[in-house]
Amino acid sequence: MKNSFFYILLSIFALCLQEAIAQTEPPKTKRIEIIYGGEFTIDNVKYPGATIFKTDGQRVQFRHQGLEVWCDLAVLYEERNEVIAHGDVVLQQGDTLQMNSQYVAYKGNTKTAVAKQNVVLRNGNMTLETQELFFDRNTQEAYYNNFGKITDPDNELTSKTGKYYATTKKNQFTNSVKIVNKDFTVHSQVLDYYHNSGNAYFYGKTTIAGADYKVYCERGYYDTRREQGYFMKNAKIEYDQKTLVGDSLYFDKRRQFASGSNNIFISDTINKTFVKGHYGEIHKAKDSMFITKKALIISLVEKDSLYMHGKRILVTGKNKHRIIRAYPDARIFKSDMQAKCDSIHSNEANGLTQLVGKPVAWTGESQMTGDNIHLIANLKTEQLDSLKVFQNALVIEKDTLGTGYNQVKGKFLYGKFKNNALRQIDFLQNTESIYYVYNDTKELIGINKLSCSHIKLYLDKDQQILQTVFITQPSGNLYPEDKLHINDRKFKEFVWRGDERIASKEAIFSEEEKQLKPKEIKGMKTPEEIDEVENALSKSTQKTESLPVQNSPKKEK
Repeated sequence: MKNSFFYILLSIFALCLQEAIAQTEPPKTKRIEIIYGGEFTIDNVKYPGATIFKTDGQRVQFRHQGLEVWCDLAVLYEERNEVIAHGDVVLQQGDTLQMNSQYVAYKGNTKTAVAKQNVVLRNGNMTLETQELFFDRNTQEAYYNNFGKITDPDNELTSKTGKYYATTKKNQFTNSVKIVNKDFTVHSQVLDYYHNSGNAYFYGKTTIAGADYKVYCERGYYDTRREQGYFMKNAKIEYDQKTLVGDSLYFDKRRQFASGSNNIFISDTINKTFVKGHYGEIHKAKDSMFITKKALIISLVEKDSLYMHGKRILVTGKNKHRIIRAYPDARIFKSDMQAKCDSIHSNEANGLTQLVGKPVAWTGESQMTGDNIHLIANLKTEQLDSLKVFQNALVIEKDTLGTGYNQVKGKFLYGKFKNNALRQIDFLQNTESIYYVYNDTKELIGINKLSCSHIKLYLDKDQQILQTVFITQPSGNLYPEDKLHINDRKFKEFVWRGDERIASKEAIFSEEEKQLKPKEIKGMKTPEEIDEVENALSKSTQKTESLPVQNSPKKEK
């Protein structure tokens, strides 16, 4: 009895030990199954250790863990768990992935395959064509190293090297990538493409060329179905006969829209203008351009440049009919003329630039003010032709030898330019002047106060008053300095704004604008983050497409 009990315990222990060992051992690799072998032979000289199967009217078929393969001839190495398929090979995995070629070498232990000769891989609406393709079933990845072509309903993609992720339906290209679409072409160094969304992500030098636009970037994203994208790192958009560069650019072909953020520069070579700022927009359909945040527009005038600033600048209209608006706190800087006002309105068609809202202009040492100031350009020469000041025209110039101010005022002012320099000024209606008079030894003789109906000033090439002519019965007196009260030495309209004068193109911005810093740009997502977004987008789309169509509710009788 004791021996019997001992043997029972020993048997139970042996069974438990066997079960424990079985649990710790790795599972055996599943063997490649021959579903149909046709005729089979053995050729140990050519294929040592293998069994050769070939068609006898019905195609040879084998299977391995959800993979089906058909071919004309198969060489099975049963011990190595490998098979080589020849002749019109068809590999099928699941319902959507299928590969055709003339040759496939498949390893069952590693679940990897190499396909050669006219390889065509299909997965849903994607087709990949190459001459040699490596496929790893563990990761569901396929890759090629010697040129491949990928097509879907939207695009044709080619590259020297590439990888395809069957699960996410993503292509990854790393060398000489090209996308051909009926509306545009893309050339890139490194590119990821998602077939479910049609989105392409760039990680190297990339050019997109459409019918009427061209984009360059070294990091970016493009929706190939909507022709819509976001670009960074040396980004540039050529669109609507303009070139837009900036730290971050956006483009939307359908909306005929492009925009940029931070360090924006828009060049319009046809109109000889350049625009700067930290945010800008181009609207092709509206023939308009908008810029803000340290906005600046630069127009080439002869060998000089005219700088115009406003907190916002809007340019509208076609070539030769453009209208430029700068507002508020509008400013102009040119080497020989500067101006400030609330807003500027410039019409290219008639050459008229209007300074509205407390305008002031400086030329040479003279300050001009009035209710409204107009600058008129010669349309043929594209040079400044004339200047008009409406209502309360006043010109002030500091007395260079004393502390006073020479002043001329009238109801209207008309100025004439020559070679872009103001050379003549006419004051009309109710004109008056206050002028400091000196002798040859530069001693003050007195202060001249005159009035008449017309005063003419001639300026030298440096914009200094060269001669003053009083027309139509001038009347007035020359007062000794001690005989003219200090309050009578200035007109009631007198306001000296010399401290507001813009000394250089860099000084065209107000202190508030100078302190303005561009907003931080977060940048593009990492490839891993993009994968998550694209996968979520794909799942969302699939759920939407699978929703049942609901009938409209019936109306109650």
